[in-house]
Amino acid sequence: MHQIVAAIDIGGTNTVIGIVDKEGNILSRASIPTTDYPNPKDLVEVVSKKILDLIAFCQLPTAGFVLAGVGIGAPNGNYFSGTIEFAPNLKWKGVIPLAKYFSDTLNVKAVLTNDANAAALGEMYFGGARGMKDFIFVTLGTGLGSGIVVDGKMVYGHDGFAGELGHIIVMQHGRQCGCGRKGCLEQYCSASGIVKTYFEILRSAGSESPKLIDSEKVDAKYIFEKAMGGDENAFYAFNYTGEVLGLALANSVAYTSPEAIFLFGGLAQAGELLFNPTVISFEKNLLNIYRDKIKILPSALPENDAPILGAASLIWNELAQHS
Repeated sequence: MHQIVAAIDIGGTNTVIGIVDKEGNILSRASIPTTDYPNPKDLVEVVSKKILDLIAFCQLPTAGFVLAGVGIGAPNGNYFSGTIEFAPNLKWKGVIPLAKYFSDTLNVKAVLTNDANAAALGEMYFGGARGMKDFIFVTLGTGLGSGIVVDGKMVYGHDGFAGELGHIIVMQHGRQCGCGRKGCLEQYCSASGIVKTYFEILRSAGSESPKLIDSEKVDAKYIFEKAMGGDENAFYAFNYTGEVLGLALANSVAYTSPEAIFLFGGLAQAGELLFNPTVISFEKNLLNIYRDKIKILPSALPENDAPILGAASLIWNELAQHS
């Protein structure tokens, strides 16, 4: 019998499910709308059935698969308790014991953490951090998520919520953040943050009135295309984003002295346009004992597979520790 795991990534819009082996091969996958299930127990029931269907679909003719466990990546996921706690982009309110729901339904071990931590483990198991024991993983999506690995282990802190780089304050009295505070890093270094920066630059430059632009069309990809086309305002938006990100990453190095920092997500797809100013700012702001030692690298995880590989890595890691 071949051991496989079920990987679940719960997003505000969709929940993605995959069946993954130890080598990181995604044997089958499916997706359902998260928003269709205001009751989390209903989602667990549907996803559990999907998992069994996916396993049946990918059975080998000569050898069967046995489900070894379930890994779950979710917003505001607490590794210690297996709960989703007050996730702002989900319909579910309060504290949801999701890992227990899946464990009870499928009769296997279920482990849960936040989606960025899961992706960091995916980088360690199946991506560019293979062989590394100390690194930081940063997701630059609509917000900014992160996972910190020290001595080969994910840093969870005493309560399960360590490593929230997106919510370190980089601008006192700065932009309003969804967390209720002002000036958080994700308000400046994310797909939504760069849009705010771009419009601020347009307003201050006065060369092109923001009122003439259809704000609905402006996203990170739009700004990237404008920058590649020679638009100085768009180029400066990336430059400013990189300056802020590099400073924040330089500060984070003082805590864990990582071997590398991996950037993942839509904004990281801008390549050198983001990486160049980030690295320059990073090296400029590093304490001299850390200079020229730490690489800032693009994630080696495929964008579309990362949520599944991350959740799979979470449970494979757990099973390896308790085998």
